[in-house]
Amino acid sequence: MKIICIGRNYAKHIEELANERPENPVVFLKPDSAILPKKMPFFIPAFSSDIHYEVEVLVKINKVGKHIESKFAHKYYDEIGLGIDFTARDVQAQCKEKGLPWEKAKAFDGSAVIGEFYPKENFDLENLKFQLSKNEVVVQNGNTNAMLWKIDDLIAYVSQFFTLKKGDIIFTGTPEGVGRVAENDILIGKLEDNEAFSIKIK
Repeated sequence: MKIICIGRNYAKHIEELANERPENPVVFLKPDSAILPKKMPFFIPAFSSDIHYEVEVLVKINKVGKHIESKFAHKYYDEIGLGIDFTARDVQAQCKEKGLPWEKAKAFDGSAVIGEFYPKENFDLENLKFQLSKNEVVVQNGNTNAMLWKIDDLIAYVSQFFTLKKGDIIFTGTPEGVGRVAENDILIGKLEDNEAFSIKIK
């Protein structure tokens, strides 16, 4: 399986990082080794002193597809979830400054938290609320109605470049409110009223 991530899909998050608004979705990949094993803490890696959380709605692909049209994209997933795209912001900044790829800031071991998945018919995907709390304080409050590109449009777009396969996961972008983690932080993600994950930082 592969993890396909979308950057800059929420306008206010683009503003908070002073990034340029893209004409098309920003796409990058994480390897399967980036997945944080279930019930394991996240260990801050030695190569970074500025790890940021980014909570995101996830989509799990359920069959093979290529060059999928937006109007048919809904047939390629039946579950959604919630996760975290951990980012080594200091490493990313160094790479961006030099015009280099920044996978090592985004795709390192443990950088992909994949929480519980739920049947998509349980939710209004156009108006889906999700949040991340850190130490019982809500730090990110998102809603899919603020996405620049909706889920079906993202599936159509990425399938132009990558054949989507059963089990692939798409991280659909993060809203504003990203921030730094520290040792002993507890991060809890909720999709509507469902607790999708709980992670301790070490």
